[in-house]
Amino acid sequence: MADSIGREFMRKTQYQYMGESAQSRGEPQPPLELPYDVTQRLVDLPAPDALAVPPVDLRTLIEDRITVRQYTSQPLTLAELSYLLWCTQGVKPSDVKNVTRRTVPSAGARHAFETLLLVNNVEGLEPGLYRFVASLHKLVRLSAAPDSGAQIMAACNNQLQVGRSAVTFIWVAVPERMTWRYNERGYRYMLLDAGHVCQNLYLAAWALSCGTCAIAAYSDDALNAALALDGETQFVIYLGTVGKRP
Repeated sequence: MADSIGREFMRKTQYQYMGESAQSRGEPQPPLELPYDVTQRLVDLPAPDALAVPPVDLRTLIEDRITVRQYTSQPLTLAELSYLLWCTQGVKPSDVKNVTRRTVPSAGARHAFETLLLVNNVEGLEPGLYRFVASLHKLVRLSAAPDSGAQIMAACNNQLQVGRSAVTFIWVAVPERMTWRYNERGYRYMLLDAGHVCQNLYLAAWALSCGTCAIAAYSDDALNAALALDGETQFVIYLGTVGKRP
């Protein structure tokens, strides 16, 4: 029986094949965050702790959570979006240099993701494509084609919740941050990290009377092209739609 791509990936990324890393060779660490266009106005977000989140029992939250694909027309507030961004990629205070501590676990605290947002229905934000600048807890508007939302939905196999959500979280992997320390095994770790991030979105969104639908069914080439990503040094690794539950 011929080897499958999946089995080959699992074998070639086993720990004993890691080899010497760029970090061990003394090569410079990749930036902790991609640069942003400083000519674009940054959008201030409310402080994450400014939102009064109703108390919820953790066990109840975990038991009640389900995937939700249908949303009401009620918009998310900017404070709710701020809270969800903090829960999924928020940067916590730290005295450690050249590393970020965040609200989600990541192998070696490498945190290889950038968060893009397809905004459809958020109070105070024009619909369009945004990037979360995690280090500043702010948003920056991205240049995008007028039909970028339609392109993104088409790349996601025309899953209607992408167009009907209040916002769709799009996590972009920057593999160099991870492979600098872990070589090819770092690709395994990024997949695990994506699960950590999306589960936080599910739970945090549910606490705000929202629902989430994780999306991994998409055309990599089409989605990366719609977001002007090269598919190698930066590529989409996961998505999650969010909106108010019916």
